[in-house]
Amino acid sequence: MKGKASIRKASNRKASSRKTKNRKTENRRNMPVEFRRLGTERTNSASTDLDRKSALEIARIINAEDAKVAAAVKRALRPIAQAIDLIAAALSEGGRLIYVGTGTSGRIAALDAVECPPTFDVDPRMVEFIIAGGPKALGTAVEADEDSRELGRKAIATKKPTKKDVVVGIAASGRTPFTVAAIRYARAHGAKTVAVVCNPDSPLGEAAHVAIVAEVGAEIVAGSTRMKAGTAQKMILNILSTGAMTRLGHVYGNLMVNLRTNNEKLQERGVGIVEKAAGLSRTTAQRLLVAAGGRVPIALVMAKAGISRAGAAAALTKSGGRVRQAIVSAKT
Repeated sequence: MKGKASIRKASNRKASSRKTKNRKTENRRNMPVEFRRLGTERTNSASTDLDRKSALEIARIINAEDAKVAAAVKRALRPIAQAIDLIAAALSEGGRLIYVGTGTSGRIAALDAVECPPTFDVDPRMVEFIIAGGPKALGTAVEADEDSRELGRKAIATKKPTKKDVVVGIAASGRTPFTVAAIRYARAHGAKTVAVVCNPDSPLGEAAHVAIVAEVGAEIVAGSTRMKAGTAQKMILNILSTGAMTRLGHVYGNLMVNLRTNNEKLQERGVGIVEKAAGLSRTTAQRLLVAAGGRVPIALVMAKAGISRAGAAAALTKSGGRVRQAIVSAKT
């Protein structure tokens, strides 16, 4: 028995060694020849001798470079708008928005995904994320997994993407093998795909139906794409999710009407929203929100349409949660 166990252990070690060797071979094959020429990898003349600057000088230099990010995102507004329409259409049909990223990009994706339910009161399964290395990578760098196409395919395969879904791949370089493979897999299985990158003519951009390219240029610390590139990615994901949710009626005017009043701060915010949107006094808004069971959308429909809580709830159900549409239908 001991002999057989030793044989099995040796076999397992060999299999593990082969996997490691294959991973390393794949990594070398995936390494971009032109990587150093990418805009995000170049050295930035604005931060020459950064290590010899005072704290105030460093802050000014970084702030001046950060000011360029919004302009880079502005140049990409047309594809961003295309992506918003794709996402809104998918979510309206019961599909999902699935973000895929590695490292900083994956953490930014996770942040946007987990904030959608409390902000817009949507099912957590509506907006999901994948990060190379799994949840542990949110707090610990798991950089080796970024280079594996196989892991990218396996990760997206667990989500079972279909033609109802939109999958958004995020990578500053636009060349991360894990993310590129995930987007190609999702597209091959019918999902609409979007790339969020910071360099033009990238494999990720070419793999996706829509390529959002925010050319932020060289980073203050060369290659540290958690800086300007990360800021651009965060801005773009904010626009994508907020734009899609607004198109779906989860925003009334410019008010976050679907927030969940789960704590004192949010309860106060809910009262303020009802007060502003319905033109009520603070006291009346508080009473109405209590009568609506703490649900801001119900309170608004009750106030604007002059109907009962049950009637407001029915109108919202009929409108698919769209507050403005529910108010109009309730009035008529």
